[in-house]
Amino acid sequence: PLVGHLDPDFLAILSDVKDLLRFVFQTENELTLAVPGTGTAAMEAALSNLIEPGDRLLACIHGYFGERLAEMADRYGAQTKRLQRPWGEVFDPDEIDLALSTFPAKIVTLVHAETSTGALQPDIDVISEICHRRSALLVLDCVTSLGGMPVEIDSWDVDIAFSASQKALSAPPGLAPITINPRAREVITKRSSPPPVFLLDLLLLERYWSDQPVYHHTAPISTTYALREALRLVYEEGLPARFQRHRAVAENLWQGLEGLSLPLFVPQEIRLTTLATPQLHQGIDDSNLRQRLLEIYNIEIAGGFGPLAGKIWRIGLMGYSSRVENVRLLLAALEDLLKK
Repeated sequence: PLVGHLDPDFLAILSDVKDLLRFVFQTENELTLAVPGTGTAAMEAALSNLIEPGDRLLACIHGYFGERLAEMADRYGAQTKRLQRPWGEVFDPDEIDLALSTFPAKIVTLVHAETSTGALQPDIDVISEICHRRSALLVLDCVTSLGGMPVEIDSWDVDIAFSASQKALSAPPGLAPITINPRAREVITKRSSPPPVFLLDLLLLERYWSDQPVYHHTAPISTTYALREALRLVYEEGLPARFQRHRAVAENLWQGLEGLSLPLFVPQEIRLTTLATPQLHQGIDDSNLRQRLLEIYNIEIAGGFGPLAGKIWRIGLMGYSSRVENVRLLLAALEDLLKK
């Protein structure tokens, strides 16, 4: 039954969610919770709590969502410098070190798993060390990696990381997990004025998610319950087994796509196992084929966007749906449609 957002039973669910989020983030951060909204809301929470007008921010951009973080920083009054790599490539840590040597920044934003390209940014621990040596905080977008690929917030020493409930965690959309380490929390507490977005004020949310909650907003009760159940499934499967399942299924799909003359957009060593991005050859009518795939086989895959519109597909392999039987069905459907 639906219970109130301050009901003791619901508060027990919030406590479970906190503990389970610490498990999937691999962190001991006390300030770990889920903000209401999608992954974009967690982006807003991270930046609106850290940035004060005039702060310098280095935005590392190698796809659409890196640029989204930069646009948000602009709106919060940051002095934003964009460090760019072509879509589908990743950063060498030395590039970030060089950029910080000429542009001392308070914050560095980086996308771990770029959903627009299928690329995984490696060397997060090295980049984090560089940021801290340069007196910068690292904000990491883990929307498409958390729950499907290794995310090790404490051992990488990441200051703020966030994700979304509907990706590899396999919960309904509507909640955005976020974790904040003591270093970043101290910066937030020393702001000269409160964060500009009341709903996403992390210190107020922390009080609501505490053992002695203080009312802040009406939480999405049913979605929170669903997130707890999804996180329980992650815990029961175990992270190593879950990551191995995602990799095995991804490799199965990669091999099948290559056999259909649909080579992958990014090299294997930086390829997500939660999202595949095959390149389309000139004979494929992108939107028409995806529409027929949906209408005939009830399978939905996403197209590319930005400079990759019409050039790649984005095939999700996340959470519960990352299964060999689903890959086999998709490959058989694509083989049939590509013949016509």
